Amino acid sequence: MSAEKKGKIINEVKNIQKDLISSIRDLVSIYSAESTPSENAPFGDGPLEALRKVLNIAEKMGFHTENIDNKIGYAQYGESENDEYIGIFGHVDVVPLGEGWKHEPLKGEIENNRIYGRGVLDNKGPILANLFALFILKKFGITFDVPVRIVFGTNEETGFNCVKHYLTKEKPPVFGWTPDCKWPVVYGERGRLKVRVSAENKYAEELYNFVNDYILSAPNNGVKLGINFKDEDFGEMIMRGYKLGTHENRSYFEWAMSYPAICKKDELIKLIKEKLSDNLEIEEIANWDPILYDKTSKYVKTLQKVYNDVTGFDAKPVTTTGGTYAKIIPNIIAYGPSFPGQKDIAHLPDEWMDLDDLEKITEIYALALYEISKLKNKKE
Repeated sequence: MSAEKKGKIINEVKNIQKDLISSIRDLVSIYSAESTPSENAPFGDGPLEALRKVLNIAEKMGFHTENIDNKIGYAQYGESENDEYIGIFGHVDVVPLGEGWKHEPLKGEIENNRIYGRGVLDNKGPILANLFALFILKKFGITFDVPVRIVFGTNEETGFNCVKHYLTKEKPPVFGWTPDCKWPVVYGERGRLKVRVSAENKYAEELYNFVNDYILSAPNNGVKLGINFKDEDFGEMIMRGYKLGTHENRSYFEWAMSYPAICKKDELIKLIKEKLSDNLEIEEIANWDPILYDKTSKYVKTLQKVYNDVTGFDAKPVTTTGGTYAKIIPNIIAYGPSFPGQKDIAHLPDEWMDLDDLEKITEIYALALYEISKLKNKKE
């Protein structure tokens, strides 16, 4: 990267912060948690209003925009003859406000160099930072060999149905990221399997014995169940989310497994089933398969280098126990926005982002896009 171009991009990142913050506050003012659907608002009025607002912001920047059935939309820079593109996927829906706020949750209040509000971190602030980063490159006339899309989902918090619908209408990107996790490059996401073991109430004691013998009296790596798989990318199995209850005439125990890519869902269920007595049954409640992207790829290396250059760190690509749009959208990874030590902010009262961090993530995304522009992104 030439020092002159890098300097211009960094300087423009500083110049656009006022407008970026204003746009974040405008978008945060829309309460976009899922609500009762209607014919024109499949996830409720709030998510639709937020989608229309962010597309309007993008249109004013001169981007081509598309609203796909009021479920998801995108802003695009560049044209393509074969529908290939780089995709950056974020979301404008939020979780409910909850109790305990000291700052108004829908005003984007600024205090002590922090902006507060539902969605400033998850995910309105980061996806707008990416939109403004792309706008900077557009302003400087920097081009890509495939278009770049900033995609705005509206159902990330409650089902990912927005991106599922997107894939019925559009091709997956050749590469991309979601700014909805942590730094540095997140090249893998653990699998998530939730199961329920149950029995008729008259056999409840057998259920309790199973739970005590194989789960509660053992480490949470599943060793007594024979499912303590581990690998180099993800580490060891983690069991959590224990829940004991009854429903109608059955007693049950539920738990979730955060599992590495070395094992498969069906294998886990089979091994657990082998430990069950004849009167116990196991059923799958939900599952997300692990995601593992090639950490030696040109894209991961490029994004990682930009992050380290901007921050001065010597970080390596990482994996996560969390789940992002990368679970649904092929060929994308998670990239930011939370820095080390910043945990448990997004869904709590007084959700916040430091304004210095906002500027830094915008710089990272702008420089990352610039470096991506110099790669060969078209498929052979």
